[in-house]
Amino acid sequence: MEVRIDPSWKNLLAAEFDKPYFEALARFVRQEYATTRVYPPPRLVFNAFDLCPVERVKVVILGQDPYHGPGQAHGLSFSVPDGVPFPPSLVNIFKEIGNDIGAPFPASGNLERWATRGVLLLNATLTVRAGLAGSHQEKGWETFTDAATRAIAAHHPHLVFMLWGAYARRKGAFIDERSHLVLAASHPSPLSANRGGWFGNHHFSKANAYLREHGREPIHW
Repeated sequence: MEVRIDPSWKNLLAAEFDKPYFEALARFVRQEYATTRVYPPPRLVFNAFDLCPVERVKVVILGQDPYHGPGQAHGLSFSVPDGVPFPPSLVNIFKEIGNDIGAPFPASGNLERWATRGVLLLNATLTVRAGLAGSHQEKGWETFTDAATRAIAAHHPHLVFMLWGAYARRKGAFIDERSHLVLAASHPSPLSANRGGWFGNHHFSKANAYLREHGREPIHW
């Protein structure tokens, strides 16, 4: 099947695109875009991969669903386009970065800057119906993004995986902690963060220390 995705990822994941589950997923997604409002726009479905080619990946941040409100989703977990109000989880992410490394609160919630620096901002499900969180779960996306996570973990040593919340921890349970740094914390959403386990996790300084230790340029958060 012909899939428009960054060539490095297309090569790494070539076997997935002709599997029956992916062909069924593609039919489902095409039908959804044809008959209802779906986010993100079709050209941005694989944005996380397109902005962060295989050889550039240093950090993987696993999310769950795209945002399902108008103008929010653009193919990167936790990120919103320029000019869009910050969702509460993203506010808490930036607060923790400020507390951890002293970075000022940014003017934009657009995390493309992270992606181009080597952060794979990968949602488990890459599409969603407008206003219906979780509406494209269990259609095949999770199988595909599991394959992508396994492939990048096997391809690169010394990556940092940030697993925020129970869902991300389950999705990343197979990652070999002898080869990679796995940083787990509660989800940055206010409900989880305010119960403890998010603020003070120091994931961003820990990630950079690990990258430096293994001879890689740290991320400018």
